[in-house]
Amino acid sequence: MQPKIVLASSSPYRQAVFKKLALPFTAFSPAIDESRQENERPTDLVERLALEKAMAGMPLYGDALIIGSDQVCVIDEEVLGKPGTREKAIEQLLRASGKQVTFYTGVAVINSKTGHHQSDVEPFHVDFRDLSEAEITRYIDKELPLDCAGSFKCEGLGIALFNAMHGRDPNTLIGLPLIRVREMLEKEGVSVI
Repeated sequence: MQPKIVLASSSPYRQAVFKKLALPFTAFSPAIDESRQENERPTDLVERLALEKAMAGMPLYGDALIIGSDQVCVIDEEVLGKPGTREKAIEQLLRASGKQVTFYTGVAVINSKTGHHQSDVEPFHVDFRDLSEAEITRYIDKELPLDCAGSFKCEGLGIALFNAMHGRDPNTLIGLPLIRVREMLEKEGVSVI
């Protein structure tokens, strides 16, 4: 019998992405401290948080494969989080204008029955086109991406902000690298197809 699959995320974006795999799953909101540790590299941060999110489900789900994920946006070697406000979103997109921005997404799968865990980090690069402040403001007001790292929704109008995207899996940009998740689930005996 296939173990229960649990997504350790309250993000509607991650849940929508995971539904592409057509596997039944449960989601929960992990309560962890997402603060960055002193001198922690972005890749270490997202891998640690993905693992902590998955581990938060272990006491709740005794026989499950628990998937955790976390993402950061890096511009000029500075980590940017979710903007939260319109002003911060405009500021983030002004900084991204004309630059290549890297998104690091950490993903982890924990088998709560055996304690076995896997974790990895998937990079994804976005080449932003040169954007005027007026374009940025119109975009922010139309799509309100205040809860998205990098201040855009690539699955929506945000795609108009880019010249190019580079990476293994476009789902990574939305916060859940499905190709890597499939590989991890298969190592735990779950066949997606």
